[in-house]
Amino acid sequence: MSETTRKKRAIVLFNLGGPDSPEAVEPFLFNLFNDPAIISLPNPFRYLLAKLISHRRAPVAQEIYAHIGGKSPLLELTQEQADALQAALNADEGDTKYENRCFIAMRYWKPFADQTAAEVKAWGADEQILLPLYPQFSTTTSGSSVKDWKRACHEVGLSAPIKTACCYPTNPGFIDASAEMIKIGYDTAVAKAKELGIAAPRLLFSAHGVPKAVITKRGDPYQSQIEKTSAAVVEKLAIEGLDWKVCYQSRVGPMEWIGPSTETEIERAGKEGVGLVIVPIAFVTEHSETLVELDIEYGELAHEKNVPIYERVRTVCSHPKFINGLVSVVKQTQVELDQNGSDDYTVETRGWWCPDEHSCAVAKQPGGA
Repeated sequence: MSETTRKKRAIVLFNLGGPDSPEAVEPFLFNLFNDPAIISLPNPFRYLLAKLISHRRAPVAQEIYAHIGGKSPLLELTQEQADALQAALNADEGDTKYENRCFIAMRYWKPFADQTAAEVKAWGADEQILLPLYPQFSTTTSGSSVKDWKRACHEVGLSAPIKTACCYPTNPGFIDASAEMIKIGYDTAVAKAKELGIAAPRLLFSAHGVPKAVITKRGDPYQSQIEKTSAAVVEKLAIEGLDWKVCYQSRVGPMEWIGPSTETEIERAGKEGVGLVIVPIAFVTEHSETLVELDIEYGELAHEKNVPIYERVRTVCSHPKFINGLVSVVKQTQVELDQNGSDDYTVETRGWWCPDEHSCAVAKQPGGA
């Protein structure tokens, strides 16, 4: 197919975003807490509470980001993923119908959806594949990003057909890349355990937590998909008698959160004299929750609680198998677009295809502007 007849296909990668300077920390936090998917209060109460929380948390958050150069590395790492995915899609000799371009839309810091939607429109995209960089769906992450994207499309007049890749918790490329990264850390920990004369280490699959109400009241599939991802990775590793557990980090506020907490599991390992290999199973890029919370804060906790070994596995980032997995996700989603039509552009309507028994589409996204 010639260049002139190839469709322009925009692949829009969604991620959380992160402050790009110490001064950006407070407005970044405000944007986060002002999202109705995070705090489901009506305005003006949510706005006022977001102002209060972001102002109070900013100094602590600035100290956290000071450990990693004063800013988040998330945008640069996401750009590397976007470049690798775009190159892989355009190099696919078996799929020459499309000219692919990857765009990035962050939820709580630049580049925001409005800017990126304007860029997609200016490029003249014929179709859009929405690709959250969250393998497991949650209304607080992928759901919020897609809802905001549809709003931005309306604002800038972008109407190219869209199809959403809502989740890919057991995508073979993602699982294979994760298993390879884990094997490196696990083998290192096993060697240390042998030197110390102790049992083999335990794998802790640590994911960002959410309030329990997100699961019980919204029908959010996030927790079940975390468990499916972890089980698939364990099956791929095929380590006989592997000791493993799923846990959740980053709890804030007085609400009841899903558990067990990563801190509790670190304390338990210390009491049992078991080494740990920490796997950030819900993150595909390095950022403050991995580089600071897991590496520094939880590393210090492990030392305090006498955990004999503490190894943290790197995220998949631009691992070739993960990128190939994303290529397959794009292709699957394109098939659904071709066969079943595009998603509804109505902001509140989510009729997209879901490989996990349609659980993402039926989860209740909170309202609010």
